[in-house]
Amino acid sequence: MEQRKKVLLIATGGTIASGYTEEGLAPQLAAEKLLQYVEGYRDFCSVDVTEPFSLDSTNIYGQHWLELAGNIEENFAAYDGFVICHGTDTMAFTAAALSYLVQGSNKPVVITGSQKPIDLPVTDARTNLLDSLRFASDTRAHGVNIVFGGNVIAGTRAKKERSKSYNAFSSINYPNIAVIRDGRIVFYIEDKDRINGPVQFYHRLNQRILLLKLVPGMDGTVLNRLFSCYDGVIIEAFGVGGFPEYGDIPFYSEIRRWIDGGKFVMMATQVTHEGSDMEVYQVGRVIKEAFGLMEAYDMTLEATVTKAMWASGQTGNPEEFRRLFYKTINHDILLKEE
Repeated sequence: MEQRKKVLLIATGGTIASGYTEEGLAPQLAAEKLLQYVEGYRDFCSVDVTEPFSLDSTNIYGQHWLELAGNIEENFAAYDGFVICHGTDTMAFTAAALSYLVQGSNKPVVITGSQKPIDLPVTDARTNLLDSLRFASDTRAHGVNIVFGGNVIAGTRAKKERSKSYNAFSSINYPNIAVIRDGRIVFYIEDKDRINGPVQFYHRLNQRILLLKLVPGMDGTVLNRLFSCYDGVIIEAFGVGGFPEYGDIPFYSEIRRWIDGGKFVMMATQVTHEGSDMEVYQVGRVIKEAFGLMEAYDMTLEATVTKAMWASGQTGNPEEFRRLFYKTINHDILLKEE
């Protein structure tokens, strides 16, 4: 009989551990309580529990991502897999960030949560948690993934697309890694044999990165006002990508100011699927060629932001930043500069 795997459950709060208060749902259940609702895990793994913090995921950001990565690094040798219970609202950001902070792991790091608290009579929490523990115990599993609603999604490809439904997360511009049905894991992508070398942990993020969404009528004034606050900006443009030519302060002159000031400007798209391509239209091609602008291509916005934080946290050199950003990590980018 195969030996049961040893899994570390890292609880961080979120809806899965929440209870009702006079002010609305808030994290209340201790980590050990979560396991009482999924006793079936004992058939295939043993679980230890830690709770570095207990927060609504709205309040989770860079310092928490670094803490989670540090927790995994500290315990990496002692466990076969890791499951992080997390709120859904920023789960995709956390999964993407951990994909960059924990690279090349031959052990699974699973992020999960739920749309309903685990102690309700009708909830998705128990299935999601049990599925996650099962996936974290599978010898074929590795790297950072979200397990939610029976889907296994690469940590860099997940996006929350539904605010209330149980199938809240989708894999964007990339297939699911696997699905879990009735306790069985069916892999669509098996590539564990491609892992070369030991896991790499990173300890720095530059959080002075802005994601700016264009709206019709916006001009470059906004970049002028934000110049002193951020080291780089990712601009969510319309369609495949381009800058408008209206307003008192044109984007062209402000982008020159940012780049001359040693900061990066990157183009992404507001369109969820299929990605950016600034070469298509004049409004994109001219400004891309003038400044050598980078673009996100088929990456999710969550991955684009957290990868920029990671890459700029490792280097201040523009060429090295570009190299790091366009390096494929955990399936995050297929379309990119050669």
